[in-house]
Amino acid sequence: MKLYKIETGNLKLDGGAMFGVVPKVIWQVLYPADENNLCNWAMRSLLVEINNRKILIDTGMGSKQDKKFFRHYYPNGNHSLEKSLNEQGFYFKDVTDVIITHLHFDHVGGAVKYNSNNELVPTFPNATYHISKAQWDMSLNPNRRERASFLKENYIPLMENNVVNLIEKECELFSGIFLKIFNGHTSGQIIPYINYKNQTIVFGADLFPSTAHIPMPYIMGYDTRPLITLKDRERFFDEAVKNKHILFFQHDLYNECCTLKNTTRGVRVKEIFALNKIL
Repeated sequence: MKLYKIETGNLKLDGGAMFGVVPKVIWQVLYPADENNLCNWAMRSLLVEINNRKILIDTGMGSKQDKKFFRHYYPNGNHSLEKSLNEQGFYFKDVTDVIITHLHFDHVGGAVKYNSNNELVPTFPNATYHISKAQWDMSLNPNRRERASFLKENYIPLMENNVVNLIEKECELFSGIFLKIFNGHTSGQIIPYINYKNQTIVFGADLFPSTAHIPMPYIMGYDTRPLITLKDRERFFDEAVKNKHILFFQHDLYNECCTLKNTTRGVRVKEIFALNKIL
């Protein structure tokens, strides 16, 4: 097994929305905001190579939306999904599987693109896209709170092209890649667990967007059921601390990975490091 960090670019989101009920005077010490209260966030994917399979986890928000859409999110940085894959020696045609943690635009937007005939087609022509059934069903009839995050052009073309595998329950998708399901942020969010060199690396997605979100109260305002998020985190922490899991952060612009420890104030970050330290 080989792992590759795939940076797809950055976006800016309101700090208050990202930290929910935690006051700015507290969270801004952990994660800086600009004069407009916007924080800059990564959209970091992970490519897992197992034998002849190349499995990509999430795709960023892509580039097919119009300027009106993008001006709300201030895309920035020098990275893109295609460029980062190419830098690692891969092309869209090489990807055999795509795990979509959930169908919010900043996780699935790069899954579909326009072809030369201006038709929406799967970005990865030889890939199967793995999506939880609960999330898929939610996306077809979203609640008012999430509606703006579900853009049907990002995923309906996948089903139309018969490349979707709907995951109904937690499972080992491939040898060494186990999919668990958490429901606080959105229904049926998939969190991949990867067994690598006798360690478990957890792709944090929006269960843990950054190191600043490790303390229990630091729950995003975007989470549809924050009390369920608390239960999700308790379930996650019990196993992660005990088994010394490594968290891989999708949205933390400044930190890629960390381990956890128990303290008198609850679970906190133990050590922060780059992914290449364990490769």
